[in-house]
Amino acid sequence: MTAVLQAKERKGSRNSNLTALRKEGNIPAVVYGSKVQSKSIYLSEANFLKTIKEVGRNGVFSLDVDGSKHEVVLGDYQSNPIKNEIVHADFLAVDMNKEMTADVRVVLTGDAAGVKDGGVMQQSMHEVSVTATPNNIPSSVEVDVTNLQVNETLTIADIKADRGYEINHEEDEVIASILPPRQEEEINSGEEQEAGTPDNEEGRETTADEDKKGEE
Repeated sequence: MTAVLQAKERKGSRNSNLTALRKEGNIPAVVYGSKVQSKSIYLSEANFLKTIKEVGRNGVFSLDVDGSKHEVVLGDYQSNPIKNEIVHADFLAVDMNKEMTADVRVVLTGDAAGVKDGGVMQQSMHEVSVTATPNNIPSSVEVDVTNLQVNETLTIADIKADRGYEINHEEDEVIASILPPRQEEEINSGEEQEAGTPDNEEGRETTADEDKKGEE
């Protein structure tokens, strides 16, 4: 069953009106997109967070604006990190039969063999752009790094197969790699070390000096 988020049309965009809405626990928002004329709305922040938690960041849900329902995804949102609250949201109305493009989080799964051997995991790509019909846009792209060894890299080419969406990146783009241990790099750097010299060499007698004195 599709999740439904209730909203109401918003009249006026003065700062005082927006402030009053937020004080009442609401979020100013806008809905636009397929077969929908752009419209200013507002909705409960609590219900918004509950819905996004249920369907995921890229999930499709029904937005009910004063009885008129639209299939939408969350396009974008702004938050206030100090007050820990959502201050605005954009909802994109979608055609369920047409493909769309979205940015999706990359989540590394598994314990990499190279990390177990002392290597350091470096994740180069944290999001990927994907294209699919709305219901096939994933909430995240999971990438298994279990078999990744030290000095090995995992690229887009390694994850393109058997997915219900298109990944919009070049195949040689790096997602993650295992760097060699820093200590091992230093040991195997190949740099020649200069021979050490005693700090108080001046005034010290060497074995050759002692032998010479003995001959005298």
